[in-house]
Amino acid sequence: MTRKLSLILAAAGLMALAACSEKPAGDASQVPFGSAAAAAVTPPESFGPPQGEPIHAVLTSPPHVPPPVNRNYPAKVIVELEVIEKEMPISEGVSYTYWTFGGTVPGSFIRVRQGDTVEFHLKNAPDSKMPHNIDLHGVTGPGGGAASSFTAPGHASQFTFKALNAGIYVYHCATAPVGMHIANGMYGLILVEPPEGLPKVDHEYYVMQGDFYTTGKYREKGHQPFDMDKAIDEHPTYVLFNGHEGALTGDNALTAKTGETVRLFVGNGGPNLISSFHVIGEIFDRVQQEGGTHPQSNVQTTLIPAGGAAIVEFHTDVPGSYVLVDHSIFRAFNKGALGILKVDGPENKLVYSGKEVDSVYLGDRAEPNLHAVSAAAKANAAGTLTKEDQIKAGAQLFTGTCSVCHQADGKGMTNVFPPLAKSDYLVKQDREHLISIPLHGLHGKITVNGVDYDSVMPPMSQLNDDEVANILTYVLNSWDNAGGQVTKEEVAKVRAQPAPQAAPEH
Repeated sequence: MTRKLSLILAAAGLMALAACSEKPAGDASQVPFGSAAAAAVTPPESFGPPQGEPIHAVLTSPPHVPPPVNRNYPAKVIVELEVIEKEMPISEGVSYTYWTFGGTVPGSFIRVRQGDTVEFHLKNAPDSKMPHNIDLHGVTGPGGGAASSFTAPGHASQFTFKALNAGIYVYHCATAPVGMHIANGMYGLILVEPPEGLPKVDHEYYVMQGDFYTTGKYREKGHQPFDMDKAIDEHPTYVLFNGHEGALTGDNALTAKTGETVRLFVGNGGPNLISSFHVIGEIFDRVQQEGGTHPQSNVQTTLIPAGGAAIVEFHTDVPGSYVLVDHSIFRAFNKGALGILKVDGPENKLVYSGKEVDSVYLGDRAEPNLHAVSAAAKANAAGTLTKEDQIKAGAQLFTGTCSVCHQADGKGMTNVFPPLAKSDYLVKQDREHLISIPLHGLHGKITVNGVDYDSVMPPMSQLNDDEVANILTYVLNSWDNAGGQVTKEEVAKVRAQPAPQAAPEH
């Protein structure tokens, strides 16, 4: 018996059972996604040959999702996707040469219906340097389509497949070296809706995690090439949502209103890391784990393997900034895997009575945008960097790196952290010592403005030379301090020296 005939017979039998039940045959809102129960509300012809005129698929760039299919019959759906190799920002002042499906990372979101016949057209832009193909995990066939879609620059390929299984599936390039193509951003999601469709929600968004490997360290400015050794060792420089740092923060934050339902299609392109996806301050009402059939309820964090995806849904009760993270938490705050869902609306004191999370908790991404950091990086590259550029960039970086201890006004915390405002310590110390503090940390007793402090400042080793220089320049020129300017070259010189020995403990 063929697979299609089995599906038709199963659907017919289940329809007969549904006809005897009290539940209307057309109500699919509570049945598991793509389950056998769903077939009870699906006419047998849903899995037959395509009907009507061919349909050109609507493709969207992240974080947007195409509209629901809203069809009760299978169709021939034409998908046209172009591979584009392009240089784009990966962080403020940092560029990377991405290989993309449709010009974005992740690639264009594809939405079809179970039973559709998909005619897939893959183009490779004439200015590409590499051949590419596509492996769609929602395809039943050799290589998921990769064997039929190998495409040289300036050429186009075509193949056809039947969307047999409902679910949310990853697609990616599978041209050798496969890991390099994926690491350069060649992945995306295809949703195969069950014939009955998905329950209606207020918002659908497309979020996909990926790990990136650059020769320079995190946020090191300028163009950064791919580092194969780091990729093989699985030591990413960046772990990102939607391809670049800040893709889902500031002006790019996701939005909703209180009392609404949000559905996230969350993928993980990898190529290496597993994602521990979490939304700080929300609990997932429903999770289709790994895009599978049986939903889970009341989930705090869901694992999404490399090359996997999930559908998470939740309702919003109170306003505020909800932080999307990979809960392998250093990836969020030190490698970039952080996004924001901004929820507006009236407060509900019965649900939550506290203040909104302090902005410093979000790191420097608490700033609406890091435009000043980007502007300073561009000016530095052009040789036109001014002290004012550094002060503006340093102010934004200080918010997420230093203000939690030293406070936004530079006054520190009484008897705990010394003040930076009107600080005689900044005047008394030589320049190299001041630079070494953020680079190597500071331990032991110090006296600031006549008051003794005995706390610990950890090294800010995640900061690059220009970031250290900008923060110090900001501090020296703020809160009635004496002024001055620290350069990237000075920081590099101190970084190259051995770290000072810690004072002996008593």
